[in-house]
Amino acid sequence: MGLVGILVALALLMWLAYRGWSVLILSPAAALIAAVISGEPLLAHWTQTFMSGSARFVAQWFPMFLLGGIFGKLMDDSGSITSIARFLTERLGVQRTMLSVVLASAVVTYGGVSVFVAFFVLVPMAREMFKAANIPARLMPAAIGLGAFTFTMSALPGTPSTNNAIPMPYFGTTTFAAPGLGIIASIVTFAFGMWWLARVEGAARKAGEAYVDDSNIPVLDEKTRERATISGDFDPAELLHGQRTDRSPPFIFAVLPLIVVIVVNFLMALIVLPRIDFSFLTAEPWRLNVGGLVGIWSVLIALSAAILALIIVNYQRLPKLRESLDAGANSSVLPIMTVASLVGFGAVVAAMPAFTIVRDAVLQVPGGPLASLVVAMNVLAGLTGTASGGMAIALNALGSEYMRLAHEHGIDPALMHRLTTISAGTLDALPHNGTVLLLLQISKQTHAGSYFDMVMTVIVSVIISLAVVLVLGSMFGSF
Repeated sequence: MGLVGILVALALLMWLAYRGWSVLILSPAAALIAAVISGEPLLAHWTQTFMSGSARFVAQWFPMFLLGGIFGKLMDDSGSITSIARFLTERLGVQRTMLSVVLASAVVTYGGVSVFVAFFVLVPMAREMFKAANIPARLMPAAIGLGAFTFTMSALPGTPSTNNAIPMPYFGTTTFAAPGLGIIASIVTFAFGMWWLARVEGAARKAGEAYVDDSNIPVLDEKTRERATISGDFDPAELLHGQRTDRSPPFIFAVLPLIVVIVVNFLMALIVLPRIDFSFLTAEPWRLNVGGLVGIWSVLIALSAAILALIIVNYQRLPKLRESLDAGANSSVLPIMTVASLVGFGAVVAAMPAFTIVRDAVLQVPGGPLASLVVAMNVLAGLTGTASGGMAIALNALGSEYMRLAHEHGIDPALMHRLTTISAGTLDALPHNGTVLLLLQISKQTHAGSYFDMVMTVIVSVIISLAVVLVLGSMFGSF
């Protein structure tokens, strides 16, 4: 009955979340359903197991969500995202519209801007370019998705995304884990995605299909907002607060904060922090595993430095700085609490006696620990509709087991880190994913018209790169 309880709870969570119910309500309710069917104490699992799992996630990741929200909001309100996107599209021209949109999406998100913030700037600019190039608007989500939430989210070394950060404390790695494999995965994803976009653009032109802008679909509703916060790190509702400047900065000022994020993160993670003696933190009263914290601290320092640089160079373009800061901070609360609730649900499920059946089944997947890891991340990301949530649930329950297997089989934890992030970024983009839903709504497109091409650019392309990394990693290890 315990296994039945886990499956029933997960099915209800998926079904009701897809119908727009708040995960803040669903997660504890589903956890209690799993507990009652398993014959486990309800109140103890609610106040101790569920809340402890949720609280640990908030304690560990709220600083990153907070700084990421502030950084994204300031990049938007200062006009920096608009400036970067305009610079790239003007340089590449209308004849390279697809490439322009993909690169603009990739640059801003690799620099640490939330995809939700980027969408509200990139979509209007992409719409103008698609109109000028007479490319069907239904292809916009596939192009933006390829640049915004594939390789820049999970593969490129150093990306400060939440998805690239979550494995760090479990594997003792940094955001630059397995850089060679990450770059290869990024190239494969980008190449396949661009090939597909060129193919469908050519087919559309041959068929005489022209640009048509359907404006009958609403930009944002509350149900989509609920779904979006499950899979992202920014509450879209906060984009309405603060004030966006009406004069964008020069390109060099706009891109400077993004450069600061990457450079400072690199210096902190690989040069500065590893040379500092943190041995005093391993003793009382701290008793910390500093190796698992260096990556997190590096990203926090990098985002802080980037926010400071952004304010300094764009102070005159932030007419309501305090309101922008407040909106950025507020934007982090609902997403982290939503994901933390999913993590709490996972903690209760992992505490069920029947979970040993699930754990053993996952760990015994043919192909060894790496194949098992890939399967676990793909399945949980697909079921929950979120890469970060699925990853956090899996690592909370099985992270120590995978580290044990890594030591037993001589596997570099950096390889496990990179496989984890890429694996979680595949099936999370199923139709119920909040990021997919929000992008379609902002683009004013539908699943029927746009989703198949999104599957090819944001799912199939990543699965191909995942297979490449799995093969190379199995043969040559991490590099």
